[in-house]
Amino acid sequence: MKAQKWILSSCALAVALALPSVAVAAEDGAKVERLEVTGSRIKRTDIEGPSPIQSIGKEDIANMGFDNLQQLLEKMPANGAGAFSTRGNSQDSTANGSASISLRGLGPDATLVLINGRRVAISSFAEGVSNSFVDINNIPVSAIERIDILKDGASAIYGSDAIAGVVNIVLKKDIEGIEVNLGYGSATGPSYEEQTGSLVWGTKGEKGNASIILDYFKNSTLSADEMGRFGTANQEPYGGDDNRSSRGFPGYFYVDGVKTIDPDCPPENATGSGSCLFDYGPYNLTIPAAERVGAIGQFEYFLNDDLTAFLEFAVQHNTSEAGGAATPLDESAGLTVPGTHPDNPWGKDIQIGRFRPVDAGARRWDIESDTMRLVAGLRGTVKDWDWEVSAQKGRQEQTQTGDRSQGWVRVDYLQREIDAGRYNPFGGTYNSADVIDDITTSLVRQGVSHMTAYDASITGQAFTLADRDVMMAAGLEYREEDVSDVPDEQFQRGLIFGTEAVSASASRDQWAAYVEFSIPLADNFELQLAGRYDNYSDFGSTTNPKVAFQWGITDEITARGSWATGFRAPSLAQIGLGPSEESLFLDDYYFCDANGLDRSECENLDFGFVFSGNPELEAEESESWNLGLIWAPSQSFDIGIDAFKITQDNKIDKLEPQSVYDANCGSQSSTICQRLAPIGSDTMGTIDKVLSSFVNLSSQEVQGLDLSSHYTLGMDSYGDVKFGLEYSYLHNFEKGDVDWTGKYRYPEHRWLATTNWVMDDFAANLNLTYIGEFDDYNETRTVDAQLLVDMSASYRFSETFKWTVGVNNVLDEEPPFAIGDGDGDLYGYVMATHNPMGRYLYTKVTLNF
Repeated sequence: MKAQKWILSSCALAVALALPSVAVAAEDGAKVERLEVTGSRIKRTDIEGPSPIQSIGKEDIANMGFDNLQQLLEKMPANGAGAFSTRGNSQDSTANGSASISLRGLGPDATLVLINGRRVAISSFAEGVSNSFVDINNIPVSAIERIDILKDGASAIYGSDAIAGVVNIVLKKDIEGIEVNLGYGSATGPSYEEQTGSLVWGTKGEKGNASIILDYFKNSTLSADEMGRFGTANQEPYGGDDNRSSRGFPGYFYVDGVKTIDPDCPPENATGSGSCLFDYGPYNLTIPAAERVGAIGQFEYFLNDDLTAFLEFAVQHNTSEAGGAATPLDESAGLTVPGTHPDNPWGKDIQIGRFRPVDAGARRWDIESDTMRLVAGLRGTVKDWDWEVSAQKGRQEQTQTGDRSQGWVRVDYLQREIDAGRYNPFGGTYNSADVIDDITTSLVRQGVSHMTAYDASITGQAFTLADRDVMMAAGLEYREEDVSDVPDEQFQRGLIFGTEAVSASASRDQWAAYVEFSIPLADNFELQLAGRYDNYSDFGSTTNPKVAFQWGITDEITARGSWATGFRAPSLAQIGLGPSEESLFLDDYYFCDANGLDRSECENLDFGFVFSGNPELEAEESESWNLGLIWAPSQSFDIGIDAFKITQDNKIDKLEPQSVYDANCGSQSSTICQRLAPIGSDTMGTIDKVLSSFVNLSSQEVQGLDLSSHYTLGMDSYGDVKFGLEYSYLHNFEKGDVDWTGKYRYPEHRWLATTNWVMDDFAANLNLTYIGEFDDYNETRTVDAQLLVDMSASYRFSETFKWTVGVNNVLDEEPPFAIGDGDGDLYGYVMATHNPMGRYLYTKVTLNF
């Protein structure tokens, strides 16, 4: 048994650099402290179980130099395609001001995010119209004790959403004294800066403990117009595509039914098909300004030796912004100019085709997000069984507003001013401020989500098997959830153009029962069996098992493996989605063929797709397995390798836009692909909107290899140097019938290497982040691999004062060039994968009292 404990403690290094200390059995038979670790409900005396976990301690977080959780997690090799952040959040995003994590690239909705092992309320603003997620911007970095990344399917333990794994944010507690942290950083190229501050207070006594954490974060705006080649939609000069908009300033018109470009369109912006192109890129926000302030409190009161009352609360207030170019208008706006208009160069009634009132200003959203979380409960021990009951309330409320000074043009107001001869839409004219005030409006979008949850659990020794203790955990859970997302009624009336509008309202309740066993079949072999039953009020019920093992083959080598099924319940937005619009780019070749135009003259234009919810959706299902080996020849060195595979079926997705177009847009009379009336001699009109929905459409399969290694080099009077490596290899990623391995956003290789040198009061860190090469969207060229170098150093001058300085992206590497998807990635790099900010310098001061 002693050998097994040594093996387990050594193996723990393979997955964690910093985990809390755990009390083990004393030689005199003193009581053993058992703790619950991520991936299991059973409290254990060791910190390593059968499932692969990467743990990032508060020291590791400090060494990385990030005060933003999204920036920290995007460095992790297990995080992949599908994650998003405020970087590049434009007015067209449906989840403005938010951020997520996407383990294994399966999407944010396949990754379960927990705080202290419990669920939290989802964002009321869904991503991609209908994908629910937990907004990690609501979790302050200063409050985190550690982050556990469970890289294994865990629906049998935690229920829905844990298909790709779990990210468990463990908050600081058991604090004594006061710690104050102040930080400032700025980019060396474009104008960008961050300011941070936190206060951590805690006290412990015989009757309990308490801790309160106050956190503040603020960053300035990084505007696209400061980004040079990375801030323009015309990437042709750099070898890419020209994605400028056909909604120009000036624009084009229909004169006697003939498409006619504005005579004042600059020749370099005019196209052969008669459009006047506009570069909207410089008007966007590469990183929008944000400000976050929050408070977290954790309290325990010892009623007696075997009974503890506990309370957790968290409140967070975030503000951010999103932006884009001036309102894009097209034929569906139905705008006309009378022949009597004083500026009409043709002197006859005409129709406005595609036009952009740039004089009204760039569109801007102000976003406010308020999050509240409250947990109260009792925990205790009865005859060596640990039990716990708790209740939780969570709410996330968001408001998105735009006023008349923020570019929100209302088309009926614009038509009124054109008819009156006051607004001049010709020649790229900047109209007077009082006229602009008369064509703009104020907007508001309001979202709210609620969660109420109750749970009861027990864990302890169930029975003995061959003189070995079989441990068990069991529990019941009940949860109620609802979400509401209400756009401004001006969107619903069709008076606002060019911005996606989302409407959703749904609620559900769910209860679950689970059981888990840890069975020591031998001194060196542990078997984990788990099962969970979930019942939902909308889609029905599901049962998911898990089988896992840990085998100490020798004193130095340990094997582990698991097999499990999982599920993801349809999101509330996917079930309760009202008519919601998203702009997607297509080549309308049916229009060109019908009206005698050469397809080469057809432009890649954005059209409105209107989605509605589908109450008949079924749950997504998954099957996963993991097989790993850990070699720990000493307490200073270990290396672990894990092979994994996850298959996800019944994937809920939008109907593929191109397929919907191909099947429905070839007819003027289609009820799915709705077109405007033909103009002039045309026999087919421009697309007005395309109706679509969500279905259990596809499947996803990912398999690969993780490697983790750590080595500590003791140098006597020169201190200790710790080396760490987290590497992830993507062997295969299939969506439906398409293999995405090594293609757009799916590099085969990602790794993070860390070095930490500590000598007395001095510490230095060197971190290397590698993202491998992959094909661009058109598969015409390779997006180069990128290696980023981060460095930091700190010195503790006294018990009270510590000073840290650091540089992220020391070599000022630019993101590698990429031809994007023509939708989100338009600026010569893959926005969700690479950060264009450049070199970033920061300093921090820590005061302890």
